[in-house]
Parts: sequence; C-alpha cells; structure tokens
Amino acid sequence: MRILVLGAGATGGYFGGRLAQTGADVSFLVRERRAAQLRANGLVIQTPKDRDHLPVTVVTAADLQGDYDLAILSCKAYDLESAIAALQPALGQTGLVMPLLNGLAHYTPLAQAFGAERVLGGLCHLSAVLESEGDIRLLGPLHRLTFGERQGAPQSDRCATLATLLAKAAFDSHYSPDISQDSWEKFAFLAAAAGITCLLRAPVGAIMATEGGQALTVRMIEECEGIAAASGHPVRESAQAMTRRTLLATGSPFTASMLRDLRAGGRIEAWQIIGDLRERGLALGVPVDTLSLAWCQLQAYEAQH
Repeated sequence: MRILVLGAGATGGYFGGRLAQTGADVSFLVRERRAAQLRANGLVIQTPKDRDHLPVTVVTAADLQGDYDLAILSCKAYDLESAIAALQPALGQTGLVMPLLNGLAHYTPLAQAFGAERVLGGLCHLSAVLESEGDIRLLGPLHRLTFGERQGAPQSDRCATLATLLAKAAFDSHYSPDISQDSWEKFAFLAAAAGITCLLRAPVGAIMATEGGQALTVRMIEECEGIAAASGHPVRESAQAMTRRTLLATGSPFTASMLRDLRAGGRIEAWQIIGDLRERGLALGVPVDTLSLAWCQLQAYEAQH
C-alpha cells in the first residue's frame, strides 16, 4: 500500500513517521521549506524517553506523481480546500482518503471531491506539537488513531488490510465498527473543551475555582452532548464519564488546543469545532446558549486577527 501523508506537522508527522519506521511505503507531501528540512535532518520525534531521527521520503507539489492507494489528511480544518486541490493529482480514480481533521464538516467536501465511497472515517487522539526547529514533540502518553468505514458494511477488506499495516506502528490503532459514533463523541468533547476554555480564557482548574465555573461547564457539556443525541449519536456513558473527569477536574492545567492557538494569535478552527456544532443544534431545536456565547467570542477574536 502506497501512502501519502499531507503535511509533516505534529499529527501527520507523528503518525506518518511511525508508519515509515515500520518500513511501510510512506511519502510526505510538504512545502519546499519543510522538504529541505526533512531531507537534511530527517523526521525527528521526541518523547519523554527517546529522540528518534527517521529518514523519510518527501515530495512537493512540483514532483508529485500518483497513484497512491491512501492519503492521510492531517491539516488544520481551515486548510481543507487547498488540501483537496493538493491531493487531486495523487490519488487517481481509486485512491482512498482518511481525514484526521477536527469536527465533521470536512466529510461533505471530501465526498464531493473524491466520492463518498473513497472517504474513510478517521480521527486521532494525540497531544503533540511541532517545535520551531522542526522536531515533533509528544506531550503525553495518548497516541491513538481510529478509523473505519463510513459507507456500507462496518467491516471491509480494505480496512482490514489497513488495520494490519497500522498495527505494526508504535502507536495505538483501532479499527472501529462504528466510526461515526466515535467521531460524534470526539466532536462533542472537543467542542465542550474548546468552548469553555476559550470562552473563559483559562485552563480547567482555574475555571473550577470560580463561582459558577462548574455549573457553566456542565451546561456546555450537556449542550454538546444534546446535539450529538439529537443527531442520532447519543454519547455513551464511558465517553460522558471521560469528558466530566477531564473538564471538571479541580486544579487541572488542561486547556483545549484552540486556546493555545488563540493565545499565540494564530488561526483557529472556530467554525469547524464550535460554529458548525451550534448550527446543527439550532436546526434540531436543541439549546445552544453557552455554545452561542463561545461562538460570538471566537468570531470577535477572528475579526481582529
């Protein structure tokens, strides 16, 4: 299986690098500056225990040649349009796309571009950053990639083949029989986490220390989970418990990555994580009061950056 990873940032670089480490046929589609960096230094992954230098194959748009069997799409959701254009020459008529983007809004344009039957469901749980010198640094023990069929039967030969390949890599992989449910649960959690920490510009522990912070957070969680339920994907008890452990933890330094991007003055996935979920809630008649506050706040931020 020939695999093309779009970008070599924290997400694509980590999962693609670990795959390349197994001997899999992996190439990274990157811009010229990142290509020169990777050719000179290799892909560097830092963990609390190791610092791995991995020689990797890189291509740029100028020398891209298909046909790849699978493209792993790991860009920021606001770069989706340019990512689709970059992948068009690489996948021919049969290549598959596995997005690891936040939210759910990306599936419609991907299906329009490649055909719904060629778009797998994908999501990841990873805490990693791309350092200024180009190294990828893993911030915590969680490094899981989940994938599966969005169309047709939940089990397929192509996903079974991919599962065998991913199982060889030094990260946790899961071939899900219900990737849509998994994706909705991550969407609900991510929106609640980004919504509350960005709205109050604070980590979870600081929010819990305020008068009313816990109650406001619970309202945010319940709104996000209510939209998932109204959409036909009620959040399972285990995922509900994880959300509350994470977002109601006294003294916790946890923040959503969107808050880190916001504090750095960078672009944020406001629409893809908050705006889209809020709009779905409005269409379904589900309460969206706290989501609306967060959405207004994030729009105000974007208007100034």
